[in-house]
Amino acid sequence: MERAREHAVDGEPGSPAPRPEAAGSALELLVHGVGGTTPEEMLNDPRTVRITGDATAAVFRRADDTDAEERPGDHRGGPVREAYVWCNLTSGNGARALWLLLLPFMVVNLAHWMRPASHGHGRTVRLYGLLVRLAGLTLTVLLVAAACEVALDLAAWQCAGTRACVRNHSWLGFLSPDGPDAGWWSLPGRRLALAGLVPAALTTLLWYLSHRTWSAYESQQPMARAAETDEETDGTGLGRPGFWYGRRLVARLRAAHTAAGFLTVAAAVGAPAARHDRAPGGSAVLETLGVLLNATLVAGGVVVLWVVCRRGRSENRIDHGRDLALVRRLPLGAVALLALALVYAGWSRPHWHSAGRLPGDATFGGLTLVQGLLVIALCVVARILYGTTPQVLEAPGTADGTPGPRTAMRGFAGPAVAMLGCALGGVMSGGVSQRVADWLDGTRHSIPGPPVLLTWQASVIPPLLLVLLALTGWLARRTWQLRRQEMTAVDREYAGEPKDSARTRRIASTRAMAALTDRAPLIVGVLSSVTLLLGACALAGALATGDAPSEAARGANGFVHGAAETAQALGSWLIGLGFILFVTWGRRAYKDPAARRTIGILWDVGTFWPRAAHPFAPPCYAERAVPDLTWRMATWTRATGGRLVLSGHSQGSVLAAAAAWQLKPSVRGKVALLTYGSPLERLYGRWFPAHFGPAALASLHREVACWRNLYRRTDPIGGPVRLPGDCGPEVDHEPLKDPLAYGRTDRQPLPAPVLGHSDYQADPVFAVERELLLERLLPEVPDQRPREDAQGSSGRSSA
Repeated sequence: MERAREHAVDGEPGSPAPRPEAAGSALELLVHGVGGTTPEEMLNDPRTVRITGDATAAVFRRADDTDAEERPGDHRGGPVREAYVWCNLTSGNGARALWLLLLPFMVVNLAHWMRPASHGHGRTVRLYGLLVRLAGLTLTVLLVAAACEVALDLAAWQCAGTRACVRNHSWLGFLSPDGPDAGWWSLPGRRLALAGLVPAALTTLLWYLSHRTWSAYESQQPMARAAETDEETDGTGLGRPGFWYGRRLVARLRAAHTAAGFLTVAAAVGAPAARHDRAPGGSAVLETLGVLLNATLVAGGVVVLWVVCRRGRSENRIDHGRDLALVRRLPLGAVALLALALVYAGWSRPHWHSAGRLPGDATFGGLTLVQGLLVIALCVVARILYGTTPQVLEAPGTADGTPGPRTAMRGFAGPAVAMLGCALGGVMSGGVSQRVADWLDGTRHSIPGPPVLLTWQASVIPPLLLVLLALTGWLARRTWQLRRQEMTAVDREYAGEPKDSARTRRIASTRAMAALTDRAPLIVGVLSSVTLLLGACALAGALATGDAPSEAARGANGFVHGAAETAQALGSWLIGLGFILFVTWGRRAYKDPAARRTIGILWDVGTFWPRAAHPFAPPCYAERAVPDLTWRMATWTRATGGRLVLSGHSQGSVLAAAAAWQLKPSVRGKVALLTYGSPLERLYGRWFPAHFGPAALASLHREVACWRNLYRRTDPIGGPVRLPGDCGPEVDHEPLKDPLAYGRTDRQPLPAPVLGHSDYQADPVFAVERELLLERLLPEVPDQRPREDAQGSSGRSSA
């Protein structure tokens, strides 16, 4: 990549009027999709130059086009092409695969944006956001509690206090109370205090990662705009001035979640010591100190809840405010309480001996119960919001004006995804605890092991996999049936061609597999419902029996007891295996382009959204990319007054739409939008109806100069925009042929590939539609969207 020099960008704010020699310029700004690409591939030229941006995200041109605005006559045959390359925002070295460990946080943050569309129900919308933020807080406490379980309970309390376990793990010998040479650290409280540094370090690491990404991503300031009211942004919140600037909220949530993590560690260290001091024969002074410490921890927890509940996102304006010193210093106060708890627990108690487990069942059981209640409350709020959805046509054919079937799960997508996020957190927490317990103890049963509830939660994984297997079988049958239908359709579309059964079967299979994307709501709905049910059963079983499933089933008939033992053993190993595969696939996804294209869309959907519910989620790349695109379009149009086609593929089309919404109306009306392989409606419109629903996409269509969308039936990601009424045919081109030729032809002497989601620009229709958009942007045309043009030039098919 040639980077001999960087070129200044024309048209910074306050720049002079457009230059006469540049008034006829035309620009196509290309935005790539998932997986990324190189500027050389996007511009089809080995010589490219970065004209603005940095190593993370930048705009490139062909080397011959760097001064194209000064030579408008050289480009009368087509527009000057620029490539916005943003792949480094979501990919990089293999270490970023560790972000996959933050997947539960990302999933619950995703649930925040899945609320149904509504208008005029601000309190209900705020309640929805509050419930998701509380669910996110429980995930932070759950993760830190799991670290406390491993470090404090399994290692320091159980294993270090058991002679047989210490004998097999000599690195814990200095903590052992057995033997005449027991050291200073051998007292239970001091062992707990030392082990408490492990979850405290984890909390510090989460704070550091969140702060570092906050400085890099949330600090990217959008273009200055006047504050707006809700009435001024009826279509979508994506157009609000402060939508892509969540710096203040993330700082608040980071302070609250960091404090919650330290307070959880302090409670895990101090509570056992306080319980011992309350027993007969304990020290009255230490008992009083324990009561004061617990009361202070409760007060700190109340402050954390107040910070999380008090304020949500400020989107109608760019919020530069700073919060109270109480919020900013909350983590420091929590660290001070943790230090006091460590000192309190480490105080000498000669008659205190460790036995059994620490009271983890109550902690994990309470968290599980709270998460279940929050998900149920979310379902109620989501149903209320869905029932008050504005009277818009969600999809062609819903002429009664009621919410149509295109909204995923009829408004319950947010609660379902929140349930899956909580389940992921529980599985990861239980899996780590189970694997560490097996590593420390093996099969000798020298230590009690992890809390009973975690064992029950691991044991429900095999039944969940059986449900998933049945669901997979049903989907395979439906896909096979659809393939048979598609084979007939392929024969009809390529009539007159010599028939090749293998070729027809391949095309039909690709179409049928691509249609699986539309079954995602069913899969998520079934899995979340079964997860909620099995989680409730696990909680009830743990509370009712107080034993692991195999022990609880002892005395039952042989089949039940055998099934319980099998589920318990298999669930523990499945969690460990899944954890290893999880990290392995994550590293492969960042190094292997094919693997990244396969799973990258799900990851990029999750990290597209700002961190509104959880500050430890992976950072939002759109808070850098959307301002980048907005600034580039605004400054170029201001400097040249020329025509601009914003061309987005796949996830790039979502960034393009978000950037177009951020433009001032006067600039937005001068921009043409060309999308291809776009998930705008198929994924975003269905799963995020409040921001990409029919009303939002219809408003975008009205406000840009013109819009054209290309898609294929073989594409598993892209699809039609499905705008209601006459807007739909105007925006959506009829499905492109894929492959371009069925057999060998004069133009395709070799077999044409089935392109699916890739290489849209290789289709001749792409160039034709781009030229039509440029023609509609000509300055001399007074009306950019006349009726005859909508049904004529823009609606013409060249396929």
